[in-house]
Amino acid sequence: MIRFLTAGESHGPMLTAILEGMPAGLPLSAEEINVELARRQQGYGSGGRMSIERDEVRITAWVMNGVTTGGPIALLVENRDFKNWKEKDVTPMSTPRPGHADLTGAIKYGYGDLRIALERASARETTMRVAVGAICRKLLAVFGIQIGGYVVQVGDVKVDVPLDVGYADRFRIAEENDVRSPVAERVDAMHEAIRQIKIDKDTLGGIFEVVALNVPPGLGSHVHWDRRLDARIVAAMVSIHAMKGAEIGEAFDNATKRGSEVHDAIYLTDEQGTLGRRTNRAGGTEGGISTGAPIVARVAMKPIATILQSMDSVNLATGQPEATVYERSDFCALPRAVPIGEAMMAVVIADALLEKLGGDSIQEMQPRFETLRQARLSDLPMNNVEWRFGYD
Repeated sequence: MIRFLTAGESHGPMLTAILEGMPAGLPLSAEEINVELARRQQGYGSGGRMSIERDEVRITAWVMNGVTTGGPIALLVENRDFKNWKEKDVTPMSTPRPGHADLTGAIKYGYGDLRIALERASARETTMRVAVGAICRKLLAVFGIQIGGYVVQVGDVKVDVPLDVGYADRFRIAEENDVRSPVAERVDAMHEAIRQIKIDKDTLGGIFEVVALNVPPGLGSHVHWDRRLDARIVAAMVSIHAMKGAEIGEAFDNATKRGSEVHDAIYLTDEQGTLGRRTNRAGGTEGGISTGAPIVARVAMKPIATILQSMDSVNLATGQPEATVYERSDFCALPRAVPIGEAMMAVVIADALLEKLGGDSIQEMQPRFETLRQARLSDLPMNNVEWRFGYD
């Protein structure tokens, strides 16, 4: 079972994470993790914080001689901005900002100052999710599983990806521009939308896709609600700051169509009895179980709640109406959200893979992976006889 915890504040001395469940025998270096951390910091529309931080991870436990050992892995990333807060008297904050955890955090925990909620609710925490996800990606790569993502909408600027552009090309093109668009011709329109929102002192959200390729069929389960792979992916995506919705495949579009237009027909692809699909409207899962097709998650991100315009609120200390005060933030964090979504997909798929294969080491897992049941007639012998439930 893959499980991780993070700790730290937005402006505290450091961020930390503990990842448990990673099998022994996986080569791993801090440099590999840093590649993903750097991707998280890149994107048009970022605010001033990214000009301060240069995130680099330190592995402080249970990766010895460059190889995982099976124990909990400890990670640490220092906050460079902490030096600006270390000796600073923090100004009281008592006016909650709409869209943030300021008010709800105070209601939940009884904080006497709203910044305490801000410090932990900040998306700075996702630094460690990306670090953890980088390790999970490394594990998945051993089994040929690849994860990538791209932006398909910024505000009302949509990207229609041609059907003949494969996922590998979408990933590549998205990494070649600073809005992570899979269609180069839409980059300028996205830039313009973000430039205008800066002028208007506002923020923009949008939609991005995360795709897992070469996932074997049979991960997840239909037998319990919390083992359904699609449910686990959606939960992981909306756990990310500012993500307010997610779908697997073409879920919301499918809801407007007839069943005959939606479900992915099954056919024989060769004389060896391999089963395949001509479409993937289900997004790579059926009944909460992976089908072997690409797993596609679409994630909706709301506009960042910290905006230069003041908003109506109430000062909790005085009980009087008061406008909010601006805190440094992004104008559009959507391009930077893509690596975070990829990281959470990696965590879920890695967990499901370990659940399926078992094993405490890569050496134990690899031969089991080779024997996984596939979507082919030879792996699916049917009894083809009548039977009874047999209950009293």
